[in-house]
Amino acid sequence: MINSSFAFIADIYNISQVIVPWLFSAGLKIIAVIVGAVIADRVGRFFIDKSVRELVKPDMAVPDYKEAERKREDTLIRIFNNILRITIILVLVLTILPQLGIDITGLLAGAGIVGIALGLGARSLIQDFLAGIFIILENVYRIGDVVCLDGTCGAVENITLRKTVLRDLDGVQHHISNGSIKKASNLSKDFARVNLNIGIAYNSNLEKVIEVVNKVGNELAEDPEWKNDILKPPQFVRVDDFAESAIVIKIVGDTKPLRQWAVTGELRKRLKIAFDRENIEIPFAQMVVWPRGEWRK
Repeated sequence: MINSSFAFIADIYNISQVIVPWLFSAGLKIIAVIVGAVIADRVGRFFIDKSVRELVKPDMAVPDYKEAERKREDTLIRIFNNILRITIILVLVLTILPQLGIDITGLLAGAGIVGIALGLGARSLIQDFLAGIFIILENVYRIGDVVCLDGTCGAVENITLRKTVLRDLDGVQHHISNGSIKKASNLSKDFARVNLNIGIAYNSNLEKVIEVVNKVGNELAEDPEWKNDILKPPQFVRVDDFAESAIVIKIVGDTKPLRQWAVTGELRKRLKIAFDRENIEIPFAQMVVWPRGEWRK
Protein backbone atom coordinates (compact mmCIF):
# COMPACT_ATOMS: atom_id res chain seq x y z
CA MET A 1 0.00 0.00 0.00
CA ILE A 2 2.81 2.35 0.97
CA ASN A 3 4.75 1.41 -2.16
CA SER A 4 1.70 2.19 -4.31
CA SER A 5 1.36 5.62 -2.68
CA PHE A 6 5.02 6.39 -3.28
CA ALA A 7 4.68 5.26 -6.91
CA PHE A 8 1.64 7.50 -7.39
CA ILE A 9 3.46 10.48 -5.91
CA ALA A 10 6.45 9.74 -8.12
CA ASP A 11 4.25 9.64 -11.20
CA ILE A 12 2.70 12.99 -10.29
CA TYR A 13 6.15 14.45 -9.72
CA ASN A 14 7.38 13.17 -13.08
CA ILE A 15 4.31 14.53 -14.86
CA SER A 16 4.73 17.90 -13.14
CA GLN A 17 8.34 17.99 -14.24
CA VAL A 18 7.05 17.86 -17.82
CA ILE A 19 3.89 19.94 -17.53
CA VAL A 20 5.18 22.85 -15.46
CA PRO A 21 8.05 23.74 -17.83
CA TRP A 22 5.64 23.39 -20.77
CA LEU A 23 3.12 25.69 -19.09
CA PHE A 24 5.77 28.35 -18.52
CA SER A 25 7.03 28.12 -22.08
CA ALA A 26 4.57 26.87 -24.68
CA GLY A 27 1.55 27.37 -22.42
CA LEU A 28 2.29 31.05 -21.93
CA LYS A 29 2.83 31.43 -25.66
CA ILE A 30 -0.56 29.85 -26.38
CA ILE A 31 -2.26 32.11 -23.84
CA ALA A 32 -0.49 35.14 -25.30
CA VAL A 33 -1.55 34.15 -28.82
CA ILE A 34 -5.18 33.70 -27.77
CA VAL A 35 -5.20 37.05 -25.96
CA GLY A 36 -3.59 38.67 -29.01
CA ALA A 37 -6.22 37.11 -31.28
CA VAL A 38 -9.06 38.46 -29.11
CA ILE A 39 -7.48 41.93 -29.11
CA ALA A 40 -6.90 41.79 -32.88
CA ASP A 41 -10.54 40.79 -33.39
CA ARG A 42 -11.83 43.66 -31.24
CA VAL A 43 -9.50 46.25 -32.79
CA GLY A 44 -10.16 44.97 -36.31
CA ARG A 45 -13.93 45.08 -35.86
CA PHE A 46 -13.71 48.63 -34.46
CA PHE A 47 -11.52 49.74 -37.38
CA ILE A 48 -13.83 48.09 -39.94
CA ASP A 49 -16.91 49.71 -38.42
CA LYS A 50 -15.37 53.19 -38.42
CA SER A 51 -13.87 52.85 -41.91
CA VAL A 52 -17.04 51.55 -43.58
CA ARG A 53 -19.23 54.22 -41.99
CA GLU A 54 -16.81 56.89 -43.22
CA LEU A 55 -16.46 55.48 -46.75
CA VAL A 56 -20.13 54.81 -47.48
CA LYS A 57 -21.74 58.04 -48.63
CA PRO A 58 -25.51 58.64 -48.31
CA ASP A 59 -27.65 59.01 -51.42
CA MET A 60 -29.73 62.09 -50.61
CA ALA A 61 -32.06 61.51 -53.58
CA VAL A 62 -33.36 58.26 -52.11
CA PRO A 63 -36.37 58.40 -49.75
CA ASP A 64 -35.29 57.29 -46.25
CA TYR A 65 -31.68 57.57 -47.42
CA LYS A 66 -30.38 57.20 -43.84
CA GLU A 67 -32.02 53.80 -43.51
CA ALA A 68 -30.70 52.74 -46.95
CA GLU A 69 -27.21 53.92 -45.99
CA ARG A 70 -27.32 52.05 -42.69
CA LYS A 71 -28.34 48.79 -44.44
CA ARG A 72 -25.44 49.07 -46.91
CA GLU A 73 -23.02 49.81 -44.07
CA ASP A 74 -24.25 46.88 -41.98
CA THR A 75 -23.96 44.53 -44.96
CA LEU A 76 -20.35 45.52 -45.65
CA ILE A 77 -19.39 45.47 -41.97
CA ARG A 78 -20.77 41.93 -41.60
CA ILE A 79 -18.85 40.76 -44.69
CA PHE A 80 -15.53 42.27 -43.58
CA ASN A 81 -15.97 41.05 -39.99
CA ASN A 82 -16.49 37.47 -41.22
CA ILE A 83 -13.35 37.69 -43.36
CA LEU A 84 -11.39 39.08 -40.40
CA ARG A 85 -12.61 36.35 -38.06
CA ILE A 86 -11.78 33.52 -40.48
CA THR A 87 -8.28 34.96 -40.98
CA ILE A 88 -7.67 35.26 -37.22
CA ILE A 89 -8.86 31.69 -36.58
CA LEU A 90 -6.56 30.29 -39.28
CA VAL A 91 -3.56 32.19 -37.90
CA LEU A 92 -4.47 31.12 -34.36
CA VAL A 93 -4.66 27.44 -35.28
CA LEU A 94 -1.40 27.49 -37.25
CA THR A 95 0.35 29.21 -34.32
CA ILE A 96 -0.96 26.93 -31.56
CA LEU A 97 -0.41 23.57 -33.30
CA PRO A 98 3.43 23.74 -33.16
CA GLN A 99 3.23 24.56 -29.45
CA LEU A 100 1.33 21.30 -28.99
CA GLY A 101 4.09 19.40 -30.72
CA ILE A 102 2.24 18.96 -34.01
CA ASP A 103 4.34 19.39 -37.13
CA ILE A 104 2.49 21.67 -39.54
CA THR A 105 5.07 21.50 -42.34
CA GLY A 106 3.17 18.78 -44.17
CA LEU A 107 -0.10 20.53 -43.40
CA LEU A 108 1.17 23.80 -44.88
CA ALA A 109 2.49 22.01 -47.95
CA GLY A 110 -0.82 20.26 -48.48
CA ALA A 111 -2.73 23.47 -47.83
CA GLY A 112 -0.52 25.24 -50.35
CA ILE A 113 -1.32 22.71 -53.05
CA VAL A 114 -5.03 22.77 -52.21
CA GLY A 115 -4.92 26.56 -52.09
CA ILE A 116 -3.39 26.75 -55.55
CA ALA A 117 -6.01 24.38 -56.93
CA LEU A 118 -8.82 26.27 -55.26
CA GLY A 119 -7.33 29.59 -56.35
CA LEU A 120 -7.27 28.51 -59.97
CA GLY A 121 -10.78 27.07 -59.78
CA ALA A 122 -12.28 29.90 -57.73
CA ARG A 123 -10.67 32.78 -59.56
CA SER A 124 -13.95 33.91 -61.11
CA LEU A 125 -15.74 33.47 -57.77
CA ILE A 126 -13.23 35.75 -56.02
CA GLN A 127 -13.63 38.26 -58.84
CA ASP A 128 -17.42 38.16 -58.35
CA PHE A 129 -17.04 38.73 -54.60
CA LEU A 130 -14.71 41.71 -55.02
CA ALA A 131 -16.96 43.26 -57.66
CA GLY A 132 -20.00 42.73 -55.41
CA ILE A 133 -18.28 44.48 -52.51
CA PHE A 134 -17.51 47.54 -54.63
CA ILE A 135 -21.03 47.60 -56.13
CA ILE A 136 -22.46 47.82 -52.61
CA LEU A 137 -19.73 50.12 -51.28
CA GLU A 138 -19.94 52.62 -54.14
CA ASN A 139 -23.75 52.40 -54.34
CA VAL A 140 -23.65 51.73 -58.09
CA TYR A 141 -27.22 50.46 -57.94
CA ARG A 142 -29.67 49.26 -55.32
CA ILE A 143 -32.56 46.82 -55.08
CA GLY A 144 -35.49 48.43 -56.90
CA ASP A 145 -33.36 50.40 -59.36
CA VAL A 146 -33.79 49.89 -63.11
CA VAL A 147 -30.41 49.20 -64.69
CA CYS A 148 -28.77 47.93 -67.85
CA LEU A 149 -25.84 45.59 -67.26
CA ASP A 150 -23.88 45.07 -70.48
CA GLY A 151 -27.08 45.39 -72.51
CA THR A 152 -29.35 43.34 -70.23
CA CYS A 153 -31.94 45.69 -68.71
CA GLY A 154 -34.44 45.25 -65.90
CA ALA A 155 -35.37 46.03 -62.31
CA VAL A 156 -32.87 44.91 -59.67
CA GLU A 157 -34.55 42.22 -57.57
CA ASN A 158 -31.55 41.15 -55.50
CA ILE A 159 -27.85 41.89 -55.04
CA THR A 160 -25.40 39.46 -53.40
CA LEU A 161 -21.62 39.40 -53.40
CA ARG A 162 -21.71 36.83 -56.20
CA LYS A 163 -24.49 37.99 -58.51
CA THR A 164 -27.14 40.54 -59.42
CA VAL A 165 -30.70 39.43 -60.25
CA LEU A 166 -32.70 41.47 -62.80
CA ARG A 167 -36.33 41.17 -63.92
CA ASP A 168 -37.10 42.59 -67.37
CA LEU A 169 -40.41 43.87 -68.75
CA ASP A 170 -41.28 40.43 -70.14
CA GLY A 171 -40.99 38.99 -66.64
CA VAL A 172 -37.77 37.13 -67.47
CA GLN A 173 -35.36 36.84 -64.54
CA HIS A 174 -31.68 37.32 -65.36
CA HIS A 175 -28.85 36.16 -63.06
CA ILE A 176 -25.64 38.08 -63.81
CA SER A 177 -22.32 37.37 -62.05
CA ASN A 178 -20.88 40.60 -60.64
CA GLY A 179 -17.40 39.92 -61.95
CA SER A 180 -18.64 39.77 -65.55
CA ILE A 181 -20.19 43.26 -65.47
CA LYS A 182 -18.13 45.70 -67.53
CA LYS A 183 -20.71 48.47 -67.84
CA ALA A 184 -23.58 49.30 -65.48
CA SER A 185 -26.10 51.94 -66.56
CA ASN A 186 -28.49 53.08 -63.83
CA LEU A 187 -31.73 54.47 -65.25
CA SER A 188 -33.08 55.52 -61.84
CA LYS A 189 -30.22 57.23 -59.98
CA ASP A 190 -30.86 60.70 -58.49
CA PHE A 191 -33.24 61.77 -61.28
CA ALA A 192 -34.62 60.57 -64.62
CA ARG A 193 -35.35 62.36 -67.88
CA VAL A 194 -38.14 62.62 -70.41
CA ASN A 195 -36.36 62.49 -73.78
CA LEU A 196 -38.99 62.55 -76.49
CA ASN A 197 -38.66 63.04 -80.26
CA ILE A 198 -41.81 63.92 -82.24
CA GLY A 199 -42.18 64.47 -85.98
CA ILE A 200 -44.31 67.35 -87.31
CA ALA A 201 -45.27 68.21 -90.87
CA TYR A 202 -42.95 70.46 -92.89
CA ASN A 203 -45.74 72.97 -93.43
CA SER A 204 -46.26 73.44 -89.67
CA ASN A 205 -45.75 76.84 -88.04
CA LEU A 206 -42.70 76.04 -85.91
CA GLU A 207 -43.20 78.96 -83.50
CA LYS A 208 -46.75 77.80 -82.83
CA VAL A 209 -45.53 74.23 -82.31
CA ILE A 210 -42.96 75.42 -79.75
CA GLU A 211 -45.63 77.42 -77.92
CA VAL A 212 -48.03 74.47 -77.78
CA VAL A 213 -45.33 72.01 -76.64
CA ASN A 214 -44.13 74.28 -73.82
CA LYS A 215 -47.68 75.02 -72.72
CA VAL A 216 -48.54 71.32 -72.54
CA GLY A 217 -45.33 70.62 -70.61
CA ASN A 218 -46.05 73.37 -68.07
CA GLU A 219 -49.67 72.26 -67.62
CA LEU A 220 -48.52 68.70 -67.01
CA ALA A 221 -45.98 69.87 -64.40
CA GLU A 222 -48.69 71.89 -62.61
CA ASP A 223 -51.27 69.09 -62.61
CA PRO A 224 -51.77 67.90 -58.97
CA GLU A 225 -51.70 64.28 -60.16
CA TRP A 226 -48.28 64.66 -61.81
CA LYS A 227 -46.48 67.61 -60.24
CA ASN A 228 -44.82 65.52 -57.52
CA ASP A 229 -43.24 63.33 -60.21
CA ILE A 230 -41.83 66.17 -62.33
CA LEU A 231 -38.67 68.04 -61.33
CA LYS A 232 -38.39 70.14 -64.50
CA PRO A 233 -41.30 70.62 -66.94
CA PRO A 234 -40.88 69.01 -70.38
CA GLN A 235 -39.97 71.75 -72.87
CA PHE A 236 -38.98 72.17 -76.50
CA VAL A 237 -35.18 71.95 -76.83
CA ARG A 238 -34.35 71.99 -80.54
CA VAL A 239 -35.12 70.83 -84.03
CA ASP A 240 -33.41 67.49 -83.89
CA ASP A 241 -33.58 66.36 -87.52
CA PHE A 242 -35.01 66.97 -90.96
CA ALA A 243 -36.41 63.53 -91.64
CA GLU A 244 -37.79 62.20 -94.92
CA SER A 245 -41.38 63.25 -94.19
CA ALA A 246 -41.21 65.26 -90.97
CA ILE A 247 -39.36 67.84 -88.94
CA VAL A 248 -38.24 66.03 -85.78
CA ILE A 249 -38.31 68.12 -82.59
CA LYS A 250 -36.81 67.12 -79.24
CA ILE A 251 -38.61 67.61 -75.92
CA VAL A 252 -36.74 67.19 -72.62
CA GLY A 253 -37.74 67.37 -68.95
CA ASP A 254 -36.60 65.92 -65.60
CA THR A 255 -38.58 63.56 -63.37
CA LYS A 256 -38.11 61.62 -60.20
CA PRO A 257 -36.38 58.24 -60.61
CA LEU A 258 -38.50 55.55 -62.28
CA ARG A 259 -41.26 58.01 -63.18
CA GLN A 260 -39.91 59.00 -66.61
CA TRP A 261 -41.91 56.37 -68.50
CA ALA A 262 -45.26 57.26 -66.93
CA VAL A 263 -44.67 60.99 -67.42
CA THR A 264 -43.56 60.46 -71.04
CA GLY A 265 -46.70 58.43 -71.77
CA GLU A 266 -48.96 61.13 -70.32
CA LEU A 267 -47.04 63.81 -72.24
CA ARG A 268 -47.56 61.94 -75.54
CA LYS A 269 -51.30 61.71 -74.87
CA ARG A 270 -51.63 65.41 -74.07
CA LEU A 271 -49.50 66.46 -77.05
CA LYS A 272 -51.68 64.42 -79.43
CA ILE A 273 -54.84 66.07 -78.06
CA ALA A 274 -53.26 69.54 -78.23
CA PHE A 275 -51.90 68.99 -81.77
CA ASP A 276 -55.33 67.86 -82.97
CA ARG A 277 -56.93 70.91 -81.42
CA GLU A 278 -54.37 73.29 -82.98
CA ASN A 279 -54.34 71.49 -86.37
CA ILE A 280 -50.68 70.52 -86.05
CA GLU A 281 -50.08 67.48 -88.20
CA ILE A 282 -48.04 64.49 -87.07
CA PRO A 283 -47.14 62.97 -90.45
CA PHE A 284 -46.96 59.28 -91.16
CA ALA A 285 -45.47 57.33 -94.02
CA GLN A 286 -47.84 57.02 -96.97
CA MET A 287 -47.73 54.87 -100.08
CA VAL A 288 -49.59 55.48 -103.35
CA VAL A 289 -50.65 52.23 -105.05
CA TRP A 290 -51.55 52.25 -108.76
CA PRO A 291 -53.69 49.34 -110.00
CA ARG A 292 -52.12 47.58 -113.02
CA GLY A 293 -52.96 49.39 -116.23
CA GLU A 294 -54.52 52.39 -114.45
CA TRP A 295 -51.46 54.59 -115.07
CA ARG A 296 -52.10 54.46 -118.84
CA LYS A 297 -55.52 56.15 -118.52
